[in-house]
Amino acid sequence: MAILGKIRDLGPAALISVIGLALFAFVFSTGSGSITDIFDEPNQSPVGSVNGEKVSIEEFRNQVDFLERSYNLTGMTAVNNVWDQTLRTLILKNQFELSGIGSGKDHIENILSQNPSFNSDPRFLNDAGIFDIEKFVELIVEFKTTNPQAYEQWQSQELVFQGQANEKIYSDLIKSGLNFSYKDGEFEYLLQNDRVDIEYVQIPYSSIPDSLIKLKNSDVEKYINANNLDFKVDATRSIEYVVFEENPSEDDEKETKKILQNFLLEKKEYNDVSKLEETYPSLLSTKNIAEFVNENSEIKFDSIYQPKGALPTDHANLLFNLDKNQTYGPYLDGDFFKISRMLDKKNGGNVRASHILIAYDGSRDASPVIKRSKIEAKNEANRILRLVRKNRDSFSSLAFEFSDGPSKSRGGDLGFFQEGAMIKPFNDFVFSKRIGSIGVVETDFGFHVINVVAKEDVVLLASIAIKNIPSDKTSDNTFNLATKFEINLSKNEDLNSLAKENDYEIKYASGIKILDDNLPGLTNQRRVVQWLFSDDIKVNSFKRFDLSKGGYLIAQVTSIKNEGLSSVKDASLTAVPKVRNNKKAEMIIKENKSLSSLEDLAMNNNTEIKKALAINQKNAVISQAGREPLVIGYAFGLDVNETSDFIIGENGVYKLKVLKKDKAEVLENYSSYSNQLLQPSRANAQSGVFNSLKESAQIDDNRFKYY
Repeated sequence: MAILGKIRDLGPAALISVIGLALFAFVFSTGSGSITDIFDEPNQSPVGSVNGEKVSIEEFRNQVDFLERSYNLTGMTAVNNVWDQTLRTLILKNQFELSGIGSGKDHIENILSQNPSFNSDPRFLNDAGIFDIEKFVELIVEFKTTNPQAYEQWQSQELVFQGQANEKIYSDLIKSGLNFSYKDGEFEYLLQNDRVDIEYVQIPYSSIPDSLIKLKNSDVEKYINANNLDFKVDATRSIEYVVFEENPSEDDEKETKKILQNFLLEKKEYNDVSKLEETYPSLLSTKNIAEFVNENSEIKFDSIYQPKGALPTDHANLLFNLDKNQTYGPYLDGDFFKISRMLDKKNGGNVRASHILIAYDGSRDASPVIKRSKIEAKNEANRILRLVRKNRDSFSSLAFEFSDGPSKSRGGDLGFFQEGAMIKPFNDFVFSKRIGSIGVVETDFGFHVINVVAKEDVVLLASIAIKNIPSDKTSDNTFNLATKFEINLSKNEDLNSLAKENDYEIKYASGIKILDDNLPGLTNQRRVVQWLFSDDIKVNSFKRFDLSKGGYLIAQVTSIKNEGLSSVKDASLTAVPKVRNNKKAEMIIKENKSLSSLEDLAMNNNTEIKKALAINQKNAVISQAGREPLVIGYAFGLDVNETSDFIIGENGVYKLKVLKKDKAEVLENYSSYSNQLLQPSRANAQSGVFNSLKESAQIDDNRFKYY
């Protein structure tokens, strides 16, 4: 509530900026186009191209920088987001042109009216509480003369809206073109309702030991080539590496603790100007705690009270139970050593509450659909209060049913908050009442039925923090160890044996792809990946890299695999079982080819004849056999009492006999079955069409050259 109020108080330029960020996030989440003009600039190599349309590296970098700054996305995450959006924009842009699609004022108005950033802003609503495009246009016109920066920002957002509108038109056209005929509905009906009863003999592949099947590499290679789409692989690299971590030594940590402990002591120093000995305060004696902390700590003073759960886990009990002005430390908290002084403690300073908001016509942020008067809202709140008092456990369900607030989806739960976070009447109630108190409070937003759920104490600490970093001596020692290892590696070129000889931990990373970003336990390792895919790389190549957090990584290439079909070795988990089962099927059929009846086949293989009743073609599972679509297909192709030939299935070799066929009753109308096909098809149409367009598009991806 408080946040909404603050947003309302923002100036127009700030509001447009906030909306701009929200829309950018919305564009990315919905896949709408926002990079409509990323073309190649003269004398610049593009980061890629889509159907011959080049993507400028300069504009691409600007978009990546924006994501990194505004959304804290890092490395390849930001790069890949921008790339995916660029592909979508350019691929669909081509379709818009071919289809003659263009959006006008009505389309833009429709998108604005559905966006919460606009349709809930009172400045853009008419007397009926409905979004009025003319009111919005008036503000934009005002920006043009009074705030050019905000106007320019809006023009950029307008392009985003045009992309959204064009994509919606395109999507609607695709969906409207998807229809299923009477015959389609009839076919779907028959798939679901035609039935067949069978009896069958299954000779499972597991009945033949794998040791009896002799496989040649050529057999597996033949299978891979025949099913090449299933065995396409990207280029990959594998490495083994040693990390030389630059961690603080025990002596380094002792020195840091000593520095912190000195802040507990007052210092006396001679002042050359005053010619007097002056006393400098300690953490305990200082009169201005914020100034003292800010001058001496690497983390600024924080005046926010904290519950016990927000304190460092290993030290929370001791810190939380300090007496006023008592100190604790030095102690390690993440990357920092700290020493802390207890300044204050508030009993019940953190409150968890739930509420049911009953808004009225004219109350702050009330939905236009709310028409009840203020008196009616008060009476409704009191009615709900009586219901809650009768059954406290009903609060959550009543919030789901009656609340007009955004917390209704959480059963009215507002979580924990401290004083000042809520509007004053609400704040005063929850902080003055005991746990379990229930009551009605009026605010500008309406009437709140409030339940005080829990309270916890909070403390205010003043902490001086110094980062736990290695000394120059420690850093030099790490550098020397890495350098010595690198020199020795250049002599024998065997990282594995050299690491074992020096008792260093060897780490491995396999299947690294050209756009990968991370190694096991190490993030943002693009420099390593770029090196692995450089033109002169070969097996046993090695190189040393600086780590961003300090220290070094020395890696050696152990495997290079180029783009193409998977090798027999790499495909062994998927291809070999298929080839082995095919060999087993040949053996089973050869051994039983003279047996025509199910009885003889069952007896010869020491198994039994099984039955499967009421099988339909929509469900590919046979009881006691598993998923067998081919076997079911054969069953529907036979006549009653007809026995099949041998069928090579997923889980074994089969012979079956049809016992009975039940033809589904003829219906007068199959539209309900046509609709069963239509709904999911239309729901998946947009993504399906785009994926198809993407597969057929000519895409040149040069990201690896720049990132």
